Order: sequence, then C-alpha cells, then structure tokens
Amino acid sequence: MAAEPKFLFDPYLDWTEREGLPVVEGLGVDLFAVDTKPWARLGADGAFVHVEGRGDFVSIFVIDVPPGAKTEPQQHLFEEVIYVLDGRGSTVVETLDGRRHTFEWGPKSLFALPLNCRYQHFNGSGTERARLSATTNAPVVMNLFHSDRFVFDNPFVFPDRHGKASYFSGEGEFIPKRPGRHMWETNFVPDLAAFELKAWGQRGAGSSNMKFILADGTMHAHSSEMPVGTYKKAHRHGPDFHVYNVTGTGYSLLWYEDDEGFERVDWRHGVVFAPPDGMYHQHYNTGSEPARYLAVALGSLRYPFTTAKRQLFEGVDVSVRDGGAQIEYEHQDPRIHKLYLDELAINGVQSGMGEHFDESS
Repeated sequence: MAAEPKFLFDPYLDWTEREGLPVVEGLGVDLFAVDTKPWARLGADGAFVHVEGRGDFVSIFVIDVPPGAKTEPQQHLFEEVIYVLDGRGSTVVETLDGRRHTFEWGPKSLFALPLNCRYQHFNGSGTERARLSATTNAPVVMNLFHSDRFVFDNPFVFPDRHGKASYFSGEGEFIPKRPGRHMWETNFVPDLAAFELKAWGQRGAGSSNMKFILADGTMHAHSSEMPVGTYKKAHRHGPDFHVYNVTGTGYSLLWYEDDEGFERVDWRHGVVFAPPDGMYHQHYNTGSEPARYLAVALGSLRYPFTTAKRQLFEGVDVSVRDGGAQIEYEHQDPRIHKLYLDELAINGVQSGMGEHFDESS
C-alpha cells in the first residue's frame, strides 16, 4: 500500500515526536517544574518547551545532566544559546584547529556553542543534577532542510564562528554603539546576574541593557534590568523573544491593541515566556532588589535575519506615535500604574516612578 503523501508537514515537530520526550506548552512556563525523561540522543534527560509566542523559528530544550554524569558528544547545524538554571559543571568544545576549550559554568551562566562544533556537557556535582535551558533555532533549520543526517551528521566547519580562544573563558569585547545597541562579544558569560549593563533610559525609569553577540551567531541575546520600584515602557514586536527572569521578582502584562483586559505572567528565576506576535507587553519589578531578565531570539544586532528584526532594533525605543513600537508612560492605560502601586503596597516596596507619575493622591 502506498504511503500517505506528505501534506502540511512540520519536520521539526515530527522530529520532536520521534525523540520521545515530553512537550510542555503555555504562555509562560516554570522551567524548574518541567518533567524530563531519558533522551537517548544526549545520554541525559530532556524535554521540549514550546511557549505560546515562540513563532516559527525558535524553541527550548530543557536538559538535565544527572549527578556525576556527562552528555554524549553533540554536533549540529542549529544554533544553541544555553542558560544555566541550576547546578554546576563544565562544557568542552572542540574547534577546527583540534583544540579543546573547557569552561566551567554555574547558576545563571550564559553561553553559546559555535555552530557545528563538537561539544559535551559535564555535571560537576556527584549529588545534584544540573538543569540547562537551551534556546535553539532548531525549528527553522529542520524545517528548511528536513534531513536529520544533514543537521546532525554534517562535517562542514565554520571557523569564523569560533571566536577568540579567550571568549571561552569568559572574556569578551565591548562594542560601543548607542544606548540599547551596545554589544558584548563573547562565547561565555560566567554570571549573567553580575554582568555590567549600560544605561538605556529611553526604555524605562533607570533601565539598563546589554546586547550579546555569542559565538558570532544569528541567535540574539540581551539582558535588561529594572531598579527597585520601577517598570519598563510597553512595546510590541514579532514573536520568538524568549524572556527568562534572572534576578528579582515581578510580573509582565500582555495585551493586544483592542483588548479590554490584560494577560499576566508572574515571574521569578526559572520562568520563561515569549510575547506572541504583535502583542504589547510590559515588565514590572515588584521586589526589593533589581529585577534582571534575559531575552533570546533569532536575529541578532549583527545578523538581524529578517527585515522585521532590523526595523525593531533600529526603532525599539521609538514611540508608536512617531512610527515606533513603544508606548510612552504618559500614553499608557491609567489602570497599569494603579495596578503596579497596589502590587508594590502588597510587597512593602516604595515606588520609584514619582518622576514620571503624580503619586501624591
């Protein structure tokens, strides 16, 4: 009997089904609560996380390396940006010149694996698991080529993606542009929570930011921070920006232009969400320490990948009234600030927004 012709086929989703792992979906996901199962390909445990706003290009792999264990060596043609949720260990990357680069990571480390380099993860603890979150562009790569052998067994090398040897040890180079577009080029950030960000007041009260160029990749990463008692200005863009909380606590509101109400994601370390396409979103720090987050997407400042990403990076802090994507404080829904003050009162935190709003009543 003839096989059913392929119709409206999704090679990436077909691959995830063959891998036999749990698939977790939702607007926001607590990655610490994700159940993993043995992943034969990695020799570790894993799960797939498909958040609602992931779009067509990006998804998350949750990887658990058991105590004292290591993953099987890996090599593939999709990019992978890894954020360490918990645990301590090391990764070995083999580059074209035959060198083996080893770096040690811990909670809140960030690193990228140079494209198609052979690598392996090691758990440094004999008693505790290590949990990693890998944000990848596997969906677009697999859907373009729909060949597992091409993606996982391809010998082609990309020497320009290796970067300097010092990039594997946590060193990097600052590339000054202008606020909100400054870049740090490296392969490894040992502690994202402690990394120095640069001021970007156009995006909100006391806001700071840094864009990362990781392993000369097309995958984008940036980190932003909100001081105590403050929040960012709302904006919107296309899908696939996966937002991870790094420090502090708070929430984000999401809404479409004609919505009467808001959707809400409460966050703490381990929570990730991705605003869906064209959905306004706004981030609020309600805790007693600065709130920092990481955003990972496809399309970097160096390689925007799409026209939409290029336009976003050029005008991300421009008001919608001037043709941009940002809602200025004076134009936002008045319910937003009242809700924020109520949240601060519950947590016993003083507002730092008095410069932008009349809070005398």
